[in-house]
Amino acid sequence: MSMVLFASVVRVGDGLPLSASTDYEQDKELQETKKNIKGLSKKLSQFPDRCTLRTGPFNVNFTSALGVGYLMVCTASYPNVLAFCFLDELQKEFIVTYDPKRIKNAVRPYSFIEFDTFIQKTKQRYNSPRSLSTKINLSDMQTEIKLRPPYQLSADDLRSVNGFSHTSSKYKGIAPTQMLDPRLNLLRGVHAIESIMQNDDEDFNYVIAFFLGTAACLYQCFLFAYFSVWRDSKSILAFALICLSNMYLYELRNVWQILFHVAVAAFMALQIRLRQPQGKAPDYNV
Repeated sequence: MSMVLFASVVRVGDGLPLSASTDYEQDKELQETKKNIKGLSKKLSQFPDRCTLRTGPFNVNFTSALGVGYLMVCTASYPNVLAFCFLDELQKEFIVTYDPKRIKNAVRPYSFIEFDTFIQKTKQRYNSPRSLSTKINLSDMQTEIKLRPPYQLSADDLRSVNGFSHTSSKYKGIAPTQMLDPRLNLLRGVHAIESIMQNDDEDFNYVIAFFLGTAACLYQCFLFAYFSVWRDSKSILAFALICLSNMYLYELRNVWQILFHVAVAAFMALQIRLRQPQGKAPDYNV
C-alpha cells in the first residue's frame, strides 16, 4: 500500500530535530531508515535542496529552505509528486507558524513538537490520494519536478553520510521563548528516547534518568496513598531522586519544566509528611 510513514523537521545548520510525527511502527527496516534520516539531517547542507534516497522498500525525500529541512519516509510506490507536495505543505505551514529568530535560537531537540499535530493531519490527507486530488494543484509540482528533478542520492552518498552519523552533538541550554506545557513534555521525552535508541553512541543514561524520575514520582503517589515503615525517609529519597533526574535531563528540559517537576515532588513530599495514618476506631464490644 502506498503511503506516507514518517516525517520530521530539522534545522539545516546542525541537524537539530525541531519536530517529528509521532509514530509507533516497529518494522525493523523502517527503524533502520529512520537511522539514515538522522545521519542525513546532520549533512543536509552538503546536498541540493531537493533529494530522494531509495532504501529497500522505502523512499526518503527531503527539501530544505531558509535554513530548515523537511524529511519524510514513504513506501517506494508512493508517487514522487505527492511526496514533494506533502513536503511543500509542511514547509509553507512551518514558515508561517514560527518566527525565524525563534528557530535560530532553539537549542533543545523537538522544541516545536506541537507542529506534530499539523504533520499528522497532513499525513492522513496524503494517505488518501482520492480525496486529496481535488484539494491541491499537482500540475505545478509536476512541472517543477520535470524542470528541476530531485537529486537521486546513491548508496555511496549514504555510506559517506553514515561515516559521520555517529558524531553525537549535544544541544545544551534553554530555549528563551519556550514555556511549560506538560503534554508536550511527554512527547518530547518519547522522541528523545527514540532518537537515543536509534543511535548506539548516544548517552543511554538519559533513558535511565527519564524512567527513574518517573518511577520516583509514582512511588511518591504510593507513599501518599498507603502507610509504610520509614515513609518519611523514603519520601525524601524519592524527592532527591526526582531532583537528580531532572538535573541530568537538563539538556532535554527547560527551566520551567524542571521547576514544575521539582515543585510537584516537593509538594508531594510535604503532603506525605503531613498525612497521618488513620487509626482504627476502638471496639467496645457493644
